[in-house]
Amino acid sequence: MSVARAYQGNRSGAVAEWLNEGDNAWQMISATLVGLQSVPGLVILYGSIVKKKWAVNSAFMALYAFAAVWICWVTWAYDMSFGDKLLPFWGKARPALGQKLLIQQAALPATTHYRRDGTEETPMITPFYPMASMVYFQCVFAAITVILLGGSLLGRMSIKAWMLFVPLWLTFCYTVGAFSLWGGGFLFQWGVIDYSGGYVIHLSSGIAGLTAAYWVGPRTPSDRERFPPNNVLLVLVGAGMLWMGWTGFNGGDPYAANIDSSMAVLNTHICAATSLLMWTTLDVAFFKKPSVIGAVQGMMTGLVCITPGAGLVQGWAAMVMGILSGSIPWFTMMVVHRRWAFLQKIDDTLAVFHTHAVAGFLGGATTGLFAEPVLCSLYLPVTDSRGGVYGGVGGVQFLKQVVGAGFVVAWNAVVTTLICVAVRVVTPLRMSEEQLMIGDDEVHGEEAYALWGDGERFDVTRHGSNSESESQHLHVPTGVTQNV
Repeated sequence: MSVARAYQGNRSGAVAEWLNEGDNAWQMISATLVGLQSVPGLVILYGSIVKKKWAVNSAFMALYAFAAVWICWVTWAYDMSFGDKLLPFWGKARPALGQKLLIQQAALPATTHYRRDGTEETPMITPFYPMASMVYFQCVFAAITVILLGGSLLGRMSIKAWMLFVPLWLTFCYTVGAFSLWGGGFLFQWGVIDYSGGYVIHLSSGIAGLTAAYWVGPRTPSDRERFPPNNVLLVLVGAGMLWMGWTGFNGGDPYAANIDSSMAVLNTHICAATSLLMWTTLDVAFFKKPSVIGAVQGMMTGLVCITPGAGLVQGWAAMVMGILSGSIPWFTMMVVHRRWAFLQKIDDTLAVFHTHAVAGFLGGATTGLFAEPVLCSLYLPVTDSRGGVYGGVGGVQFLKQVVGAGFVVAWNAVVTTLICVAVRVVTPLRMSEEQLMIGDDEVHGEEAYALWGDGERFDVTRHGSNSESESQHLHVPTGVTQNV
């Protein structure tokens, strides 16, 4: 009886000598967990946390972005983020589609780290699994970044403009941050720490989201005044997928199933739980009742805050970071935002600036304080790295974290502005007034719930009733949700 080559153990070409099957399995599981955070995680969360009339549009924006990023990623963006160096902040664009690339051992060619005198300090990153696993893992990170950004734009951005914005932002913003901090660019070489995306993903999406929200403009006054979630229980389902998916988000970034990945997973959940409890405590103390949406925001800020240092800090530090991430973003959202006229003018629908930009910077800065020397030696390319509380070069590390954040903020603010201006030349950034008034039924010809309700406009020729009161019970939605 013949046995398929894939099951012939080390005698098979499908099991190379350099392949660590445990690492490969964990990397693909981690990638899948992160992918599930987006689809269906954020699709469900976005579709349920918004007003009913925007449920379909919000969910579809996330779904479209996930698909679009996949094609852009394997066609040109992966190598711009993790390929050979073109500029200090950018890799050379090329496809990641051929078998010669994808079945060879994974390698990040620009990640060899050199000392100031030019001698090699740490070798190039070469995980023990194929390049296909690396491309997959990094793709889902790119996808969730764009989807998080989109949370700032729900309820008014034209879907045509979004379809153009996604590949442009991925190409000119995300790839720059990824290469600079992860792929061997100048911030990587300088020693700025971003364990799993506090800067590359969260700070960039928060700043870009705020910037794009400025250019797209606000929702309608009625939507800004009243925007209740259409299904709080489904919000919790999406939030739960985000929380548990973060096990792969942070646990997969050592590129191996090792000691550091275990530390990263444990710290992730410690910080998230602490932050959620802190946010809820503040809600009860100041508003006299706990908010479910507030708890979700506290969970999110905790997950974001721990991300830059997940495998580099001790458990007590993860708890301190959770206390800070459950209180400082709460303060910026509940107090600073309401008193600062500039922020009041910008309609950031899901407060992505506070939950991702503020929490992401907070995480990067506190990593510069709490990064533990032994844990740093397990992961970082710069030897003798440490946070400020451990003395030595720790104070310099904190300053590096601040400077690195400054670059990410400046690049995303400027380039996102240029992208919005360019898209606006081709198509309006905002929906039409009729679309803004009606919502999903006008934009997509579909509705989330087959009920007459918010955002629908009675039309006797379409709804088939002679009485407006009767129509409230007999309305049949249009599009593929139509009842036949």
